[in-house]
Amino acid sequence: MKSIRHKQALVTGAASGIGRSIALALAREGADLYLLDVDEAGLASVVAEAKQIGVSAISERCDLSQPAEISRVLNQMLQQWGHIDILVNNAGVAYYGPTHSMTAAQWDWLMNINLLAPIQITRELLPVLLERPDAHILNVCSISGLVAGGRFAAYHTSKFGLIGFTEAIRAEYGRRGLGVSALCPGPVLTNLYKSCASAKSDKSVPHPPQWLCCSIEAVSKAAIRCIYRNKRMKLVGPLAHMLAWSKWLAPGVLDLLNHASRKRKKVAVASEAEARRAA
Repeated sequence: MKSIRHKQALVTGAASGIGRSIALALAREGADLYLLDVDEAGLASVVAEAKQIGVSAISERCDLSQPAEISRVLNQMLQQWGHIDILVNNAGVAYYGPTHSMTAAQWDWLMNINLLAPIQITRELLPVLLERPDAHILNVCSISGLVAGGRFAAYHTSKFGLIGFTEAIRAEYGRRGLGVSALCPGPVLTNLYKSCASAKSDKSVPHPPQWLCCSIEAVSKAAIRCIYRNKRMKLVGPLAHMLAWSKWLAPGVLDLLNHASRKRKKVAVASEAEARRAA
């Protein structure tokens, strides 16, 4: 994209964290904003800050786990704007805990927000985006969509799927001038960990050490570069680069680390099953 100024951008999950930072970065580049989230107070704060920058900003409460609500909001946006130039699929949620402890409802909730909502939004807006001469889709994925670990299986699954969807849309529509990028940051200290659903409500979700995390500002700067340069994929942060290169160069090492305590974990699982039977 040659210029973001006077473009119109839709950002999901815009009330806080990475979504807020990307939205305001777009505003500083001169884009008008349409912001979605379930946090109305957070949205109002971003709208006020964007207007101080000097751009137009509209917010709408939208629960991305509800397909009908998504369609309603998108129709409303198009009635107000008529078109869109930039789509940022950012909203995401997480679940921490053993996969066998997750309920079907928890799986549906996470997959709806992290994967099915971006797919629906993209699918419904594609005809409008393709009419624009220099449109761009930015999907905020994660290093978790390239390298998997334990106790975040649903989150990993959704992000692997989002990266695959991003690559497929880029392959299909790149020749028609549509820019499509996958933004893959490493861990970022946002509310994702604080608000993360967990198998045990009395235990907090572990945070990655701060020295391994990248800043929200670094992620939003990378997002703007993706849009300007039509980057296929952008890794952000030292851990993201280290994990991606490790998996590419020596995938067996990561697998070995995941299996290092396999016997001990088998004993723990067996003991837990024994306790359940006794109860």
